[in-house]
Amino acid sequence: MKITERGLKRLNQEFDGYLEGKAVEEFFQEFDIKFAAGHWCAGDFLDRFAVGGYHPHLKSDIISQLERVAAAGIQGVEFHENLFTDKKRQRDDQRIREVKNALKRLGLTPTNMNINLWTDPYWKFGGLTNPDKGIRKEAVAVALQGAEIAKELGCSSVSLWPGADGWDYNFEANYGVLIKYFIEGCCKINMKAKRLGLRFGIEAKMKEPREGHMVVPTTHCAILMAKKVNEICGGTNMGVTVDYGHEMMNGIEPAFSLYLAKEFGVPVVNFHINAAKWRSNDEDRVAGTSNLWELVDFCYAALDTGYSGWFGEDQFTYRMDPVKAMSLSREFFANIMKKALLIWKKRANLSAAQQTGDAGRTLEVVKKILF
Repeated sequence: MKITERGLKRLNQEFDGYLEGKAVEEFFQEFDIKFAAGHWCAGDFLDRFAVGGYHPHLKSDIISQLERVAAAGIQGVEFHENLFTDKKRQRDDQRIREVKNALKRLGLTPTNMNINLWTDPYWKFGGLTNPDKGIRKEAVAVALQGAEIAKELGCSSVSLWPGADGWDYNFEANYGVLIKYFIEGCCKINMKAKRLGLRFGIEAKMKEPREGHMVVPTTHCAILMAKKVNEICGGTNMGVTVDYGHEMMNGIEPAFSLYLAKEFGVPVVNFHINAAKWRSNDEDRVAGTSNLWELVDFCYAALDTGYSGWFGEDQFTYRMDPVKAMSLSREFFANIMKKALLIWKKRANLSAAQQTGDAGRTLEVVKKILF
């Protein structure tokens, strides 16, 4: 992001009032806010209740999804690496070419490649932490190939959400062994990403699909993991992908996690934006539709900690038209970020109030911006 005096002045002039339409794009351009969406946000959506999907009339091939992302006015797009491989997990060069051509045609920027080690039942006992050494080796190979495809497409980062790595029952696994396996795998992925000029991030989540806990249940834990990997590999290439809804699932203040990462020298590689209720499941609803105070605080923390990467929608809006849902999420996020910037203009007053320890004084600073 880029904050200038000119931009801050425009907040109360051209950007006064609710932002929508062309004003959203102008706002993003003024403050260099990079906004993306995961290809999966473009539907169709299915779950265990509607296994045939909620929008069976929609084409769910990747080109159709990219067209819907572009139709929502979104600039960047995230991928899963298994989009570009066959059933034997071998790269599909024709698919890669088709997607590259579509990105150029639609004016979309590839942002992040997510490594998928959970949808195939082959990974049901884990990817990087699978008890089978051979499968662990294959999981790393999938991740390394994903990093190569990410580089070829033009992504700037690669991310791992270890969906199948964890446990469902107490005593099911030796936690120390899981940690050891996970760090070993991340070291290999990080070194590959580093050689390719890509940043590598891990995304935390408390549970689901694992019903006990996942191997990286919180961003705090992810920071520790990344710090350890960076100590082994050298440098600070590995960081964290912070999913707002996952923070809410844990009942953790999302903004606090950003400051923690900065304090421990671990970069925030990517953001996933959505909505979820406090200590709920992973709802992945339209961003800005709940927890207004927490989300504005989160965006303010992104400003205050110097984040300059992408903000990517990660949402499954089952019963909504996906183009409308993506567009609304983008629009709501712009207005949320505008509130964060208005508070940023008053950061000296806010800091002075915070130093008193008096919550009443801090609320006086922000109240007319939040309401």
